[in-house]
Amino acid sequence: QVQLVESGGGLVQAGGSLRLSCAASGRTFSGFTMGWFRQAPGKEREFVAAITWIGGSSYYAGSLKGRVTISRDNAKNTVYLQMNSLKPEDTAVYYCAAGWEATTKSNSYDYWGQGTQVTVSS
Repeated sequence: QVQLVESGGGLVQAGGSLRLSCAASGRTFSGFTMGWFRQAPGKEREFVAAITWIGGSSYYAGSLKGRVTISRDNAKNTVYLQMNSLKPEDTAVYYCAAGWEATTKSNSYDYWGQGTQVTVSS
């Protein structure tokens, strides 16, 4: 029983910044890896970034590294995704996920939030 709730999405102009938050509750585990994925209409979910609760090892999609930063506040059971230099192609629903493996594969994650919409205008 793990609940994930994303927040922080919205409308931003190209070149702008946004910080997404994912609050975890319920029976969470320190061994979890927390991931961010995104999905545009008609497309598969795409890996964005991930971080381990223990150690804080982070992983990024190669195309996004340098524009996004993932971090976590263990005391608050919250993971963040800071996004800078946003582009229209970043428009998608962004999902928070939790799983046992440090992986970029969405089907390896066991728990998912409802998602938060990010829209980047040109």
